[in-house]
Amino acid sequence: MNSTAKGDRPHIAVFGRRNVGKSSLINKLTNQKLALVSSQPGTTTDPVYKAMELLPIGPVMMIDTAGIDDQGELGEMRIKKTKEIMRKTDLALLVISAVQGAGEFEADLIKEFKERDIPFIVVLNKIELLETERAEQRSVLKELDQFLKKFKLEFIKASADQEINIDLIREVIAEEMPEDCSRQTIMGDLINTGDTVVLVTPIDSAAPKGRLILPQVQTIRDILDHDAAALVTKKTKVKSEIDKLKNPPKIVVTDSQAFETVSKEVAEEILLTGFSVLFARYKGDLKTFVRGAKAMEKLKAGDKVLVAEACTHRRQQDDIGTVKIPNWIHSKISPGIEFDHVSGREFPDNLEDYTVILHCGSCMLNRKEVLSRLKEAEAAGVPVINYGMGIAWLHGILDRALEPFPEALELWQQDQEKIVGVI
Repeated sequence: MNSTAKGDRPHIAVFGRRNVGKSSLINKLTNQKLALVSSQPGTTTDPVYKAMELLPIGPVMMIDTAGIDDQGELGEMRIKKTKEIMRKTDLALLVISAVQGAGEFEADLIKEFKERDIPFIVVLNKIELLETERAEQRSVLKELDQFLKKFKLEFIKASADQEINIDLIREVIAEEMPEDCSRQTIMGDLINTGDTVVLVTPIDSAAPKGRLILPQVQTIRDILDHDAAALVTKKTKVKSEIDKLKNPPKIVVTDSQAFETVSKEVAEEILLTGFSVLFARYKGDLKTFVRGAKAMEKLKAGDKVLVAEACTHRRQQDDIGTVKIPNWIHSKISPGIEFDHVSGREFPDNLEDYTVILHCGSCMLNRKEVLSRLKEAEAAGVPVINYGMGIAWLHGILDRALEPFPEALELWQQDQEKIVGVI
């Protein structure tokens, strides 16, 4: 892997009406012809993504969206996709044309940004046209001034075509980017310089020959970044590899599917957790998932469980989300529990139809999108648990998997009556 994963890049999305210059602005900000540019309104249909380096932030993901004022049946579908982008947006650029002005569409976007806690920057584009426009332009500017004052907004005057204030926009993006859009470390706060971490990885159909899956690669890099050592092994070798060490490892991290086997091989005095548990904290909110685990205890026949995968990998016969977890739940709780499955960017609107949501580790999503999903589930009154914590609970070792995280462990061990399983 030679580049920062998409899910670890802060996402900057550009919103606005058709033909306000969103695509032109992105092309200038990225110094590339990323987006198709035309004077014809509605040129951008599906969202367009571009990974780039933006100093001093570093790697970011720029997203060009369709016009929020698109028309017709297809237009409504494009608008829906545009609004879905807000789930993953860490910082928004609201582009307003100096010629068109602002109104209901921009007001709706601002309302959405505020409801979703998305910081945003207003860019007044096409200012080069102000000098050539006739007297009617003055009324547009007056209305625009009133609009911005109403919402108490500051703005940047810019011209994508004339490259006016492009560097200023980059500087303001760097200043306004939320510090908490991604956690700084996967497990760096759990280890010290010189520690050894044992990583137990599966060698199965989900990890083709010559490859490790993304969470394992990212965890290895994080360990090395904190001047610790990573020892990678299979579940059949974990005990023998630990026995070879001069000193016990600080912590063992296992693939969730091997929790039951590995827990029997690792001495109780050695911390043990899973990649999915680490990513529950790195990408989401660990305490929220703990409450979801409490809800697992109350599942019964007839309940519906939503299994959500962030990626769209080809399903194997022993797929974790569609085969193994449902089978474990049927065996431990009830064969009468029903399952629905979604994958990729799809996340249903009817969350209230489900008793529990089981979510993957979210290595392909950025933290903002995971938190947005948790917020939507909370609004629907549906608890969420991620794969690793669910598997640990199913095998009776969730207490041990949470030992590295004292606050989450304390929450899990509280009296069940105090945590009713609804977020």
